[in-house]
Amino acid sequence: MTTAREIMTEGAECIGSEETVLEAAKKMTRMGVGALPICGTDDRLKGMLTDRHIVVKVLGSGKNPAEVKAGELAQGEAVTIGADDDAAEIMRTMSEHQVRRLPVIDGHRLVGIVAQADVARALPDPQVGDLLQALSAD
Repeated sequence: MTTAREIMTEGAECIGSEETVLEAAKKMTRMGVGALPICGTDDRLKGMLTDRHIVVKVLGSGKNPAEVKAGELAQGEAVTIGADDDAAEIMRTMSEHQVRRLPVIDGHRLVGIVAQADVARALPDPQVGDLLQALSAD
């Protein structure tokens, strides 16, 4: 079965937990992505920062993105997938945690990101529908 390593987008870049949300937004723009992993000073994953987090939790709350640190938006333990986990485990994890992107970890090192679209391209059609339904449920 297909593994996360085979379908992930490699070269994921972190935003440091001490960097500002404004810096994160500029990095997202430069890279053409809608999410960045948040990494601490210890190089460990702290969470994910999405463009939606920036809009809702910073801009929509009247906060200054040049003052809010990315790490302030990391919530709880980061949801990840192992590089050698299969597509069924990726689907289960995405569905269970209602996330559309998963950082891919090899040991303690971030090696890539698996997005919903990556999984959809790798699965047979009936399973794609199951994934989309599970992630779209309220």
